[in-house]
Amino acid sequence: MTTIKDTYKTITKQSTGFYKDKGSKFIAEAVPVDSEEKVKESLDRIKNKYHDARHHCYAYCLGFDKSVYRTNDDGEPSGTAGKPIYGQIRSKDLTNILIVVIRYFGGTKLGVRGLINAYKAAAQDSLENTNIVTKTVNDLFRIDFQYPLMNDVMRIIKEENLQQSNQKFEISCSLEFFIRKKYSKKIFERFNKINNLEITYLRTE
Repeated sequence: MTTIKDTYKTITKQSTGFYKDKGSKFIAEAVPVDSEEKVKESLDRIKNKYHDARHHCYAYCLGFDKSVYRTNDDGEPSGTAGKPIYGQIRSKDLTNILIVVIRYFGGTKLGVRGLINAYKAAAQDSLENTNIVTKTVNDLFRIDFQYPLMNDVMRIIKEENLQQSNQKFEISCSLEFFIRKKYSKKIFERFNKINNLEITYLRTE
């Protein structure tokens, strides 16, 4: 039997990390994000905040399945900034997170190894200063039914302690609910047994 992995780890608040080497300062900002639009907004805000810095390197990972990710060296030698930052995200098994490391050049070149270590250390420090939580992966369903079926529907809602939203209770009724992914099949089958009720899967988040 296949076990469904329906949890993921993320951060709940923005945090800052710091590292210094040979005069160069590396400031890391770790930010919770849940879309590429939020990534762009956060990047624009951080770049504006540290507008006088030479480099704004970053990495992010999105989605409960960690399927969306990107690294950016922002002018540093290839592989010396974005990848070490992303490596710290991976080492903590995190998603829905953006880490930007801002560099103020101190006048002395650090070399490839020095840069990799600096970006890694700054990112690591930002993660040590934040709060990591485990969240569940949830499926969203919509059910459509006629009013006479209300008692049958609400019995399941109550027994399974389902989180409702977007209710419409008229002659034709509908509502949406979230359910933890590993329980989805069971709940789907319970509703599916009710004659003249339609249940529709909407999305997973």
